[in-house]
Amino acid sequence: MNLILKLLLLPFIGAGYLVAQSGDLGVSLIQSKGSAALSAPMQIVILLTVLTVLPAVIMSVTPFLRITVVLHFLRQALGTQGTPSNQVLIGLALFLTILIMQPVVTEMYHRGWEPLENGRANWQQAFEDGGQPLKGFLVRYVREKDVRLFLDLTHAPAPKRPSDLELSVLVPAYVLSELKTGFQIGVILFLPFLVIDLVVASVTLSIGMVQLPPVMLSAPFKILLFVLVDGWNLVVGSLMRSFYPT
Repeated sequence: MNLILKLLLLPFIGAGYLVAQSGDLGVSLIQSKGSAALSAPMQIVILLTVLTVLPAVIMSVTPFLRITVVLHFLRQALGTQGTPSNQVLIGLALFLTILIMQPVVTEMYHRGWEPLENGRANWQQAFEDGGQPLKGFLVRYVREKDVRLFLDLTHAPAPKRPSDLELSVLVPAYVLSELKTGFQIGVILFLPFLVIDLVVASVTLSIGMVQLPPVMLSAPFKILLFVLVDGWNLVVGSLMRSFYPT
């Protein structure tokens, strides 16, 4: 499990990256300084594996998870169907995630990539040092209840310090914590729009407009309310501030 998590950290700390050079077949692969000797086929397998699981890594150990859940609930609450499109919401979530994770990734680069590239550390030490900033980020937002759950499931002893937690426990606990937080924010977003739906439904039923779906009448009012209060600024601003320490 730890080996898999170490491979997943490759995109973040850049350990053992492959350098392309001209060769007999047009491309040849070499190891970075300080890395263990790996054959070219093994390097290709590792690289393809990392690229395959990279989207799952980005969604699991970054704010991308919470942001996408909240934006999905917001679109559902507005009742605008496919507007904004999935590509727009994913793009917004991705750029917000990059903005939040930039200091963490930079620190991981300096503590993991640079010593490995300069030959001052081996793979094991680079993964250990490069993973500490990510651990610190995950510990900041994980719930103690979720950590205890996975400690009980894995029968692992409770660490003395939060920084001693293994990534095999921290990552799933962080995912559960972010899902709960995203759903809590989604419920809060739904409430004002739900009130509008109830008011419009009551009015249409009282005047006998049973053939006209209340959703069609309430949608313009919900969009108008969202625009008047500058909803995108409020939602994105609140999301960003929830990830920055006060």
